[in-house]
Amino acid sequence: MRGLIIGRYQPFHKGHLEVIKCILKEVDELIIGVGSAQISHTLENPFTAGERITMIFESLKEEGLENKCHYIIPIPDIWNNSLWVRHVIALTPKFNIVYTGNPLSRRLFMEEGFEVRIPPLFDRLKYSGTEIRKRMIKGENWEELVPFAVVRIIKEIKGVERLRDISKSDKITYLKSGDTSP
Repeated sequence: MRGLIIGRYQPFHKGHLEVIKCILKEVDELIIGVGSAQISHTLENPFTAGERITMIFESLKEEGLENKCHYIIPIPDIWNNSLWVRHVIALTPKFNIVYTGNPLSRRLFMEEGFEVRIPPLFDRLKYSGTEIRKRMIKGENWEELVPFAVVRIIKEIKGVERLRDISKSDKITYLKSGDTSP
């Protein structure tokens, strides 16, 4: 049986890794879809699809799981929910079961006749991309939340510096009393 899980993985963290380990107990092969693949260099999506795929592959390799997850596939958004599942099907090898905690994704795959399971979550408040990105921007310890391979890759691509740069505002603050015009 082949399963599918889709996430943004911004960045791939230890919670993602634990979810994948649990899913691999249920399926023979796993397709990992890298969602919003066309988006990068934003606060919510700072890393490119290629960088995220590398993070995932290297983390799985560290755990000896790379042979169980045969496919890591970028999946760009199409902004049309009625067509989204067909879009995913067109981009991926055939799969039998979908793992997602996202209510919309769950509904869309169920309406197309797929069995959908909700994967377990691991300390979701701690292991969240939002929390990790926040820590990166603030200079707090984020490394403890991601596999070693992800730390190495983010440092190689200067990902923290990228995130801090894009978190800066380009708005000018005017100090004159009552002057809000540019």
